[in-house]
Amino acid sequence: MTARSPLPDRILIPVANPATAEELVKLGAALLDPRGGELTALGIVEVPEGMPLSEGATRARHARRLLQRVLDFAPEGTPIHPIVRIGRHAAEGIVEAAAEQETDVIIFGWGGRSSGRDGRDRKGRDGAPTVISPTIDEVVREAPCDVAVVKQRGNLEVKRVLVPVRGGPHAELALRFAATIAERHGAEIRVLHLLPSGVTQAIRAQAERALQVFVKQNVGVPVETLLRETTNVRTTILREAEKVDLVVMGASAVPGGDEGGQLFGALPESIALRAKPTVVVVKTREPIGRATFDQLAQKAESLAAADRAAEEARAVPMRVERWFAESNFHHAEFQDLARLVQLKQQQSLSVSLVLPTLDEEETIGAIVRRAQRDLVERFPLIDELLVIDSNSSDRTRAIAEEEGARVVIHQEVLPRYGSYRGKGEALWKSLYETTGDLVVWADTDVKNWHPRMVYGTLGPLLHEPRLQYVKGYYQRPIVEGGMLKEGGGGRVTELVARPLINLFFPELSGLIQPLSGEYAGRRALLEQIPFFTGYAVEIGHLIDISERVGIEHLGQVDLERRVHRNQELEGLSRMSFVIMQAIMKRLEERRRVRLFAELGSTMKLPRSGKGRLGLEVLEIADQERPPMIRIPEYLERRTAAEAELTPLALEPSVE
Repeated sequence: MTARSPLPDRILIPVANPATAEELVKLGAALLDPRGGELTALGIVEVPEGMPLSEGATRARHARRLLQRVLDFAPEGTPIHPIVRIGRHAAEGIVEAAAEQETDVIIFGWGGRSSGRDGRDRKGRDGAPTVISPTIDEVVREAPCDVAVVKQRGNLEVKRVLVPVRGGPHAELALRFAATIAERHGAEIRVLHLLPSGVTQAIRAQAERALQVFVKQNVGVPVETLLRETTNVRTTILREAEKVDLVVMGASAVPGGDEGGQLFGALPESIALRAKPTVVVVKTREPIGRATFDQLAQKAESLAAADRAAEEARAVPMRVERWFAESNFHHAEFQDLARLVQLKQQQSLSVSLVLPTLDEEETIGAIVRRAQRDLVERFPLIDELLVIDSNSSDRTRAIAEEEGARVVIHQEVLPRYGSYRGKGEALWKSLYETTGDLVVWADTDVKNWHPRMVYGTLGPLLHEPRLQYVKGYYQRPIVEGGMLKEGGGGRVTELVARPLINLFFPELSGLIQPLSGEYAGRRALLEQIPFFTGYAVEIGHLIDISERVGIEHLGQVDLERRVHRNQELEGLSRMSFVIMQAIMKRLEERRRVRLFAELGSTMKLPRSGKGRLGLEVLEIADQERPPMIRIPEYLERRTAAEAELTPLALEPSVE
């Protein structure tokens, strides 16, 4: 007896119309491996040739909002998350998403045969006549996994399931899926095999035995087997289909080619179109053979290093454009805080909010008060609120404590390792002082602070498991002569960081504000990266994280408008110097070459005035802290925390 293949634990459902997706989601949920699995609802935004992929960013946001409706269709306890992908053609986006998600099955909804406005059959991109739809046809031919096409009839209640079989791998998949759906719904399952009219008794007996063996090999639940003689296979199946709520069929097309131009075979496609109940037609995907991998390896080895570098350089702009469109969010997408709390609980995640401070007595009180009220009390989105202070000389700490925050001074954290001045040092030590699975950092010199500074960067992490780190961006007015003027903020970004990123780290060129102070990440990633101790902490994060996990795992979110204290020009000059040092350091490490004989850490500032002319020499350089996971005290604290969450094993009783 051959072992039955496991049930899928990753199912992808491309959604063209969320209003009709309920039946697909419920079928997908019924097929999931009960030991654990997840559904992905996929929205595709097509961007025409000749237009930059980044132009799809706004449409992607709209598509994500529509996909939120699909989440309510999943039965309680079934993990489901929506994703949106950008592409020139929907089919390419679906195939790429299936590969990225390591999908086991793609489930399509099908409205029936379609034709163009002139009544003629539509054609695919290759000019061939459309069988099901241009998108589905192409995906079926290229998909790296099994495919199920559902001719929907809106049957949400399933009591009887029919499986017409003729043997073969497609029929095995159909029978296995049908049995799983029937078991989840408590439904009866009928397996139908048809014979030509007038066969001998010996042939009939042989067919009966073969059917019993086939069922026993592929199904672990009781089924009713039906053996029928007929002169018209299609008519007989349609007649039997009238007695059930769901029909599941395997493709009859020959592997490696179409049967008379059909993808699934003429019979299943005809049954899907004409049967009264919902019909699911499934097709297996043969794995890529060893010879194919050998050919790919030989081809790769034959490419010269220069050719590979040129190919990579050509691919970067396309990757950045696609990333910009797919991973660019708006905080309004996540303003339903009750939904965020639900997602957090479903994923068993905890969240830490860290507010770094240095002499912020004017703003810290309102920020902590608003965060406590909206993100802790009204909606328990934040499990831990920490103010990490860099030894303020004003009342910052006292005010924060009065508003209910836990306050620590970063110079007093991990004293064995000493302390450096700078925001990056405070953020590094805040990892030690917090325990949340997700860590959100938000600046505290903001005069128009709003909870969106937190839920905006947190939302994408809760909605999209692929994302590991999310940056905020916003409009930045600047104060000149006591007047607030729109634009003009972000001077270091525009004059220093952005040109250097485009020159040396072009994969990060789609980030709108790489130096912004609002961002969130997963602890499992943050504890693995080093931290610069000062102004370079943000740019260091981006370079290190993109090289560790790739830009596909980064996101950015529009937080609209942020009014904060602007630095004087000399302060910006110092900040620029430190950021340039960090970029050069990473560049040397990345290229494994010494670009500069000596990387300077001193900055000369001209000083002139009445009777005075000279240079002030300042030592300006960020230090670098190792990944927190390497600190023994941190490991000890994490181990202790995990032990508290792990139930104690009960000792066996001794009689």
